[in-house]
Amino acid sequence: MTQKLINSFILLFAALSFAQTKELTVTGKIVEDGSNFPLEYATVVFKDVNNPSSITGGITDANGNYNVNVSKGTYSISFEYIGFKTFTVNNKTINQNTDLGTTTLSVDAEALDEVEIVAEKTTVDIRLDKKIYNVGKDLTVRGGTVSDVLDNVPSVSVDVEGNVALRGNDNVRILINGKPSGLVGLNSTDALRQLPAESIEKVEVITSPSARYDAEGTGGILNIILKRSKLEGLNGAISTNVGYNPTAGINGNINFRTGNINIFNTTGYSYRESPGNSFTSTQYASSGNFLDETNDFERVRKGLTTNFGVEWYINDSASLTTSLVYGDRNNERNTLNLLEQFDSNRNLLSTTTRLDPELEDDKSIQYALNFQKNFKESGHVLTFDFQYEDNQEDENSLVQVDNVVSERVATLEDQNRILLQTDYVLPIGENSQFEAGYRGNFNNTATDYIVDTLNVNTNQFDTNRDLSNLLNFREYLNAVYTQYGSKFGKFSFLLGLRLENTQITIDQPTSGSFNKKNYTGLFPTVNLNYEITDRENITLGYARRLRRPRGFFLNPFPSRSSITNIFQGNPNLDPSYSGQFDLGYLKRWNKFTFNTSAYYAHATDGFSFVSFDTGETVNVNGEELAVINRTPINLATEDRYGFEFTLTYNPSKKWRINGNFNFFQNETKGTTPNGLSLDNTNNSWFARISNKYTLPGSIDWQTNINYRGPNADAQNESEGILSANLAFSKDLFNERASIALNVNDVFNSRIRKTETTTPTYNAYSEFQWRERSFNLSFTYRFNQQKKRAQRNDYGGDEEFEG
Repeated sequence: MTQKLINSFILLFAALSFAQTKELTVTGKIVEDGSNFPLEYATVVFKDVNNPSSITGGITDANGNYNVNVSKGTYSISFEYIGFKTFTVNNKTINQNTDLGTTTLSVDAEALDEVEIVAEKTTVDIRLDKKIYNVGKDLTVRGGTVSDVLDNVPSVSVDVEGNVALRGNDNVRILINGKPSGLVGLNSTDALRQLPAESIEKVEVITSPSARYDAEGTGGILNIILKRSKLEGLNGAISTNVGYNPTAGINGNINFRTGNINIFNTTGYSYRESPGNSFTSTQYASSGNFLDETNDFERVRKGLTTNFGVEWYINDSASLTTSLVYGDRNNERNTLNLLEQFDSNRNLLSTTTRLDPELEDDKSIQYALNFQKNFKESGHVLTFDFQYEDNQEDENSLVQVDNVVSERVATLEDQNRILLQTDYVLPIGENSQFEAGYRGNFNNTATDYIVDTLNVNTNQFDTNRDLSNLLNFREYLNAVYTQYGSKFGKFSFLLGLRLENTQITIDQPTSGSFNKKNYTGLFPTVNLNYEITDRENITLGYARRLRRPRGFFLNPFPSRSSITNIFQGNPNLDPSYSGQFDLGYLKRWNKFTFNTSAYYAHATDGFSFVSFDTGETVNVNGEELAVINRTPINLATEDRYGFEFTLTYNPSKKWRINGNFNFFQNETKGTTPNGLSLDNTNNSWFARISNKYTLPGSIDWQTNINYRGPNADAQNESEGILSANLAFSKDLFNERASIALNVNDVFNSRIRKTETTTPTYNAYSEFQWRERSFNLSFTYRFNQQKKRAQRNDYGGDEEFEG
């Protein structure tokens, strides 16, 4: 494949040189086998038999035609197209103008892994250790974000706050192109809401990760693969969108390949207003009094993200890629907090308003360097990676109580990370493979939290030393791994072992607190596969995983978003370890695909968040209000059982139906430090169905319906949530452009409703992160092939974008 690309790059320069000494003309046409679809950007390579170093050739136009100038002689002629099998004519003598006629090329199934093919319809590719979902032309996410895309991927759910969960487990490791990335930044939830959906090529859902991947993430790994063109010459696409609640954005990707250099860039800017709201009503057991708290959120998110890179093919077997990722995001959030206190008969006692306007400035920059050496044997590869990133997040707010500025709060966070990685893959025979590697992650984060309170005597702001604090968090991770895989007939396996050492330092100069943690663990992985037929297979996976506490979980200083409901970290939090089993089954028919799996995980020292009455009060307008604290703790054990299935049905080329169902049961056992039992069994489920149909006039209509079932733990019980998205799309300008209209949360029903029960208080709350929105998007592609009809793995018709 690499040789094909290098040949293609040489041709442009060579063709120009030979044009100046034009002697003979060779013409012809290249089409796809079966469909006779013309292959644009296919290459024709002429190698002089008597002078092998003499190479010339040409590239086909939009109709598949080529026109090449050559000297008289005898040539070996190769017809090449990325993702297709090369066809070669040996010892062809050219002594006059020649028409070679029509040449057909057939798809090379093995090479498809190296080709940028974006599916018109979302498809799934089953591997030993992962499921790969080609995002495809999902209309409901046009003009949306990565978070919207993930919410449409089977097994993945995104709650109303934007937290991502895999099979109901929110401890998910999110990677970009297989590595931690500055595109995610300090706050992955916020970053995923700002990265444009159009930048994604596919999502890898890794529920049973092999030893190659970090052991972090008891829920599994989501690896987001960004688009990157592999076509010759200059090509790209640009997308714009506008919407309401006010939304606007522009995103473009461009790629230029010439000679042994490939230059690529993706840049996007977005502006999004996201109004939301919450309500909490709390009744205290001691007095019977009520406290109602209402929040209205007005959020404005705007930001620029760009990814620029250069790929240099040093020679036939080595390449060097360097890239720069820069993100500049500016967020505004105005939170209006209304506190109303009632007696036990619901008579109003007092009212307090609290306005918290916050400005947030996020900047991230990432430098990456990748070297790859391909040896003579196919699949024999050595790679080196270096990555440095710096993320800065500054939050500043002025807290107003009853229209009087009472506090100034600033959170200044600076994080830098270094990644060092090397991987070596050695094929053994025809069906076996050995792999080994090292990864080092070195993370330093400094968080300066400053609270200035108004001194009523001097009318000046003084720094509150009891609330202000500085946290220095350092996490160094060193890991080595090895794995071996082989195939015997219909049976294949992949066995691996990973060793990780983690060193964590928690330094708080303001309090004099200094803690160090050092733990080392072995993480075995087993992945088995049996192919019953070429359309039916069974998989079994096992992996030991862990969940590390992050700086936010460890910081013991309380939050200030509410004076009565406070989040506080726990510096004594230990990592949680789990062993996970996954049994999967896949069956394909001509128009129908069934994919299911059952899974089980057992965790020790599992994380859980508990709420309790601190016994402290705050005085608001002469009334003493109780303070509720929420903090993470380690529970003794956590067992998770579940099963899921995905059904895909294609009645015709115009109609596609996809459904996903996931049921899970979570059993937790543990006791809080004050002796409160948190033993609990929770059953929950979520389901989604997507229906896409082509209406008259070639208008695509898509509807997605999602339902997240009710769930509960020892203290909280949440109702189910039903939501729907709707979209229409139409191709324009000979299918080089598309326009789409989508409605997110059609019924404005994506609201979380929760009841909390404790010995000292009961509460009811509602939370809606984002209200219903409308979006209109337009996409234009240049020098990119739109559709090629081809039979897919499921036996049905599939269309591809290139």
